[in-house]
Amino acid sequence: MSGRKISAIIADDEPFARLLLRRLLEKNDDIEIAAECANGSEAVAAIQSHSPDLIFLDVQMPEMDGFAVLREIGAARMPHVVFVTAFDQYALKAFEVRALDYLLKPFDEDRFNDTLQRARERVNGDDRDGLHERILDLLAERETRSRYSDRFIIKTDDRVFFIRADQVEWIEAQGNYVYLHADKEKYLLRHALTALEQQLDPRQFQRIQRGAVVNVDAIRELLPWFRGEYRVILKSGAELKLNRRYRDAFQRHGAGAL
Repeated sequence: MSGRKISAIIADDEPFARLLLRRLLEKNDDIEIAAECANGSEAVAAIQSHSPDLIFLDVQMPEMDGFAVLREIGAARMPHVVFVTAFDQYALKAFEVRALDYLLKPFDEDRFNDTLQRARERVNGDDRDGLHERILDLLAERETRSRYSDRFIIKTDDRVFFIRADQVEWIEAQGNYVYLHADKEKYLLRHALTALEQQLDPRQFQRIQRGAVVNVDAIRELLPWFRGEYRVILKSGAELKLNRRYRDAFQRHGAGAL
């Protein structure tokens, strides 16, 4: 390929992932690998030292993850970023909304080449201000979401395990407890619904009746019922009721005009 060389950094805590990215990048004559990093701290130092055009940045690294690297460097000094991530529903949605490039692990060579070509076009283009704004928006949303619970700790007599918030379809009040409905199972959590609701991101979870909070991303359709109420059909097939009392708040945060 003709044109100037694009300097790139690889930042991933998994040795195999770094090896795969290096081998794929080395097939491209216009890419020059400036550094490989095994954690976020190394990535920050490498960006400051090499001022690369492009970085393949793992989102889930211990101690300092990819988002912490963004905050440390600052949007104005960041090179073009290709985020590398295992499945993370929130992260993928955020990247897609802001037209940021990402690779979803595991990825194949065709997917990598498509992503690299988009990154190459953006690096050689003139969209630095747009990139900065998109990164700032991403960090601002990330900071907002960090105030809310992104996972739940479920304790039983002999087990302690975790349920991600985005796995939960809806939450059912059960006295001073709640049931989390996730993956066609339900899990008892020692928490009153009203108190738990304060820990949930209102852009994702909305009260639809006195005894139920629903994940708006889990809704398949809304069907008018009567007296201003709606039947809420979830992707799992479960059916709930949106009471008229909660309709206005639900419209503001979840559904638009009803």
